[in-house]
Amino acid sequence: MLAVVTPEQMHAADAAALEVTDDPSVYIRRAGHAVAETARSIMGGTYGRRVTVVAGKGNNGNDGRVAAATLSSWGASVTVTDAADAHGLFVDPRTADILIDAAYGTGFRGTWSPPVVIDVPVLAVDIPSGLDGRTGLVNGGVLVADRTVTFAALKQGMVLGDGPSVCGVIDIVDVGIDPGDDVDVHVVESSDVRMWLPPRDRHAHKWSHSVRIVAGSAGMPGAASLASAAAMRAGAGIVHLSTRGADRAGAQFPTEVVHTPLPEGDWSRVVASDAARFDSLVVGPGLGRGDDVALEVREVLAAVGLPAVIDGDALAASVDPRGGYGTLLGRTAQTVLTPHDGEFAAMGGDTADQDRIGATVALAEACGCTVLRKGPTTIVATAGRPTYLVVSGDERLATAGSGDVLAGIIGAFLARGLAAPEAAAAAAFVHGMAGSSLPVEGAIARDVVAVIGDVLNDIMDTGAGQ
Repeated sequence: MLAVVTPEQMHAADAAALEVTDDPSVYIRRAGHAVAETARSIMGGTYGRRVTVVAGKGNNGNDGRVAAATLSSWGASVTVTDAADAHGLFVDPRTADILIDAAYGTGFRGTWSPPVVIDVPVLAVDIPSGLDGRTGLVNGGVLVADRTVTFAALKQGMVLGDGPSVCGVIDIVDVGIDPGDDVDVHVVESSDVRMWLPPRDRHAHKWSHSVRIVAGSAGMPGAASLASAAAMRAGAGIVHLSTRGADRAGAQFPTEVVHTPLPEGDWSRVVASDAARFDSLVVGPGLGRGDDVALEVREVLAAVGLPAVIDGDALAASVDPRGGYGTLLGRTAQTVLTPHDGEFAAMGGDTADQDRIGATVALAEACGCTVLRKGPTTIVATAGRPTYLVVSGDERLATAGSGDVLAGIIGAFLARGLAAPEAAAAAAFVHGMAGSSLPVEGAIARDVVAVIGDVLNDIMDTGAGQ
């Protein structure tokens, strides 16, 4: 996992490092040298190359000045411009081969006016100037970097909001500063999924990792089909699917899935009656809404003690209307909630809070379960546990049915024995990698299902992936 720190945590780490060294400038020299090395790599050399450095007043600017001096000693022609004078500066291939942005660091607040850069690669020092190090928001000008050299750990704003769009390729450089033991936010990598997910047992049988899915209705049978197929592809030995009236609509479900329709009413008893046969429960995709459905969902969640994924239409129903903010009815087993922002707000989450991680952790603490908050960066939060960030997906997953696929993968991983936080994070990573492997145009949810097996094989066999 890759550590992710807030500006405050990074400031504390810097202060702690300075306390144990007799040479405070050593970290700036190391950082500046790393920036110079990266710039040389981007330019394909230094002799005769032209470098423009925009440097601010603080340590970020000092890093840039060390890089400038180093590149100059290597034969480059270097111009250093003060960040306060950068407005109106015009940089193009006639004047520079690279621009190094060392104007402002993670502690910057406010706005700035960056230079105009056309067709020249931009290398950001620690974080692109103008990007909020906590929220990932840009409130004014920013130089979009082709590459960012950051130190000690990822900064929270680099993986949230506008961060992934403006940071480019990120290099994490060790300059001798320890981010500290209190870091509790991490970006998930393929090696984490490989460590969490147990290999398939040669003695396994179809009931070894069984999933019960309650999903779909007469108007939305596709959600149930996608969730079921995804669970099978993600390693469920058998999937039993129950739907509300979808059979009357002539719905088709995967051949391998055992499908039974639910009765018109009191169907929670049917679901609970054979729950002990299964290893996990998925409830909600395409289930439909209404007071009667909400009541049945709450009865299921109270009566079935399996590790569960609560998704889609079941999310609003899962909140006890008598218990207030974030109170789940009768759930003591491990539970994963999968809200997008609209559902997050309906459950009592604060979508106005620019600190998306903090707001997600608050809802997880209130609910007493794992919250997987969907978005360009997926946040997986659990009270008292590290928070996982997943950045493997992209806009190809912004398609109808994608969330149903994710719910099925989580259900399968719960059935395979993963704890709720790791099941949710691993599933989101696999889901993201599957989407990212598809064509940029024309990808649909069932295409994601089709490549789940390939992604899992890559992760488990070779560790390929982000």
